[in-house]
Amino acid sequence: MKIAGDKYRIHIYGEGEKNTKWKYGAPPNYDVVNKLFEEGRTKVWPPGSLEEKVQNLVKTWEMEMFNKTCRDDYKTIDPDKYTFSLNGRKGISIEEKRRLGGGYNALMQTSLPEKYRCYDPAVETEESSHNAFTTTFPRGFALEIVQVYSGPPVIIYKFRHWGFMEGPFQGHAPTGDKIEFFGMAMFHVDEKMIIEKVEFFYDRGELLGGLVKSDSITEGNLNSSSCPFLKATS
Repeated sequence: MKIAGDKYRIHIYGEGEKNTKWKYGAPPNYDVVNKLFEEGRTKVWPPGSLEEKVQNLVKTWEMEMFNKTCRDDYKTIDPDKYTFSLNGRKGISIEEKRRLGGGYNALMQTSLPEKYRCYDPAVETEESSHNAFTTTFPRGFALEIVQVYSGPPVIIYKFRHWGFMEGPFQGHAPTGDKIEFFGMAMFHVDEKMIIEKVEFFYDRGELLGGLVKSDSITEGNLNSSSCPFLKATS
């Protein structure tokens, strides 16, 4: 019998997750985005290397942030100390992150005036933001670590995110193009590699620019995914 597991992420299956409360009712399945990652990555890190450990930590952290609902179920972070910051903003707690709409909304914060926002986290809900990006990237949005500059306790790394726009986004027709962007991040961890602070630095325009360059389509042509397992983001 095959034992369920994910080669890049932990804390999804097993005895430690038997009581985990999953946002979509079941553990996520990353088989599709793992295939995208393996076909499109530019680095293959040696097993046991710092780069591989950091890459797996980031993927596991993203999995938990997008799929777990109870603070007691998080295993990559210390929920009592954890803060998240984007582009130098003041760090926010897990509870504050949820009030922003969680997931993509925290990652898409912007100081742009409302009329210039092609994606506005202030009006998107957790559900609508999830549907927007999973519909746009039906094969997921893959992540790789392209360089690690320092190890714990302050892990600094450069990352690459990419996917193919094979579905509509905010009224814009799918192009089939590869959409990718690069950024930097800092993970502050304790002696057990538990994350206490996350800082991200990137230009959200590098992502959104490729998603809104196509012609607009009518609302009736938009398709949103209802598949409970289409939750892969990295």
